[in-house]
Amino acid sequence: MTETQANKPLGWRAKLGVIIPTVNTVTEPEFSAMAPDGVTAHFTRMPIHFHPEEDGFKELMDDLDIRLDELKTCGSTIVAYNCTVGSMACPSDMLTDKLESATGAVSVSTAASVLKALAALGAKRISMATPYAQATNQHEKEYLARFGVEVVAMAGYEFPNSGEGGRNYAAVPPGEIMAHARAVDRPEADAIFISCANFGSAGIAQALEDELGKPVITSNICTFWAALRAGGIEDKIEGFGRLLAEH
Repeated sequence: MTETQANKPLGWRAKLGVIIPTVNTVTEPEFSAMAPDGVTAHFTRMPIHFHPEEDGFKELMDDLDIRLDELKTCGSTIVAYNCTVGSMACPSDMLTDKLESATGAVSVSTAASVLKALAALGAKRISMATPYAQATNQHEKEYLARFGVEVVAMAGYEFPNSGEGGRNYAAVPPGEIMAHARAVDRPEADAIFISCANFGSAGIAQALEDELGKPVITSNICTFWAALRAGGIEDKIEGFGRLLAEH
């Protein structure tokens, strides 16, 4: 135990409050693995709102009120809405304004964090590996294109039991995710994006970068990185790719 650890409480630098989908079992251990000294993460869950625009975002905002009250109550100094698909379904400013107005804390969302990460890395053309169906991949491709990012290749993951939905995603071993991401790489891609906060890929980013010679980012790495930087935590964290190590 360091002197700082002995004399400071847990979360003395930042308490990151995170909203994740109800099925997500990956983000908590990945954030814990990436966390620098003095930063803790605290979680609440809510369903994914795939088409929140259908009622003018009312149900989404009402659900957020409940979860954000929890995160405010536990003293979160940074808040994150950590769902790739869900954050692409709502205008970024609307989402972050809600997070910040309800909690008084700085905020990030996954979709906006991915865009910030790609900009920091100078990546305009990417390959994308996901656990999703083709329709969801196409939606993400079109979303990224609106912000000047070209997806040159993409692939979802084939599941034998599609009835398990998002719980399937967390069951894929890291080695299989690595092979999945490797297969989608193209020479013209500036970076690899492994999409989905419930797809256990943060731990393979460094090894895949070393092998392919280009940046590898994941939904959780991007969200955690953006949250730290938004909260004024500038630590460079090794072992999860160059985004956290260099930016």
